[in-house]
Amino acid sequence: MPLQVVNGALLQCSFGVAPSSLGVLPVNRVMSGNQPAANILDHQPMVNIKPFAMCMTLSNPQVAAATSAAQGVLTPQPCIPMTHTPWTPGVPTLLVGNMPAVDNTCTCMCVWGGVVSIMVPGQFTEMIP
Repeated sequence: MPLQVVNGALLQCSFGVAPSSLGVLPVNRVMSGNQPAANILDHQPMVNIKPFAMCMTLSNPQVAAATSAAQGVLTPQPCIPMTHTPWTPGVPTLLVGNMPAVDNTCTCMCVWGGVVSIMVPGQFTEMIP
């Protein structure tokens, strides 16, 4: 069974070079494993999803410009997450703040084509049926 995702979960982007952590603000007042539980709307760049160090996709204009300036040699640039869509698919059977909860199988898309996935859910005691 999937695990519920909470504040401090470890995230990875398919085009990032390092993991990042999920920040969940305690506005929904739902706790799991002594941490605020995440819902599908916890996808805001820099608030919920922190940078993944460097970005390596040419669909990111900063990376494309730096690579062009380096005569075609891929030149990673600082990551600025562009996650404008909610976590999918979410868990409709468990609501956190009237929105579906996030489990460790959910993903979030970056505008530049990266897929943000959950490596470690932040807690290991609460499972979602």
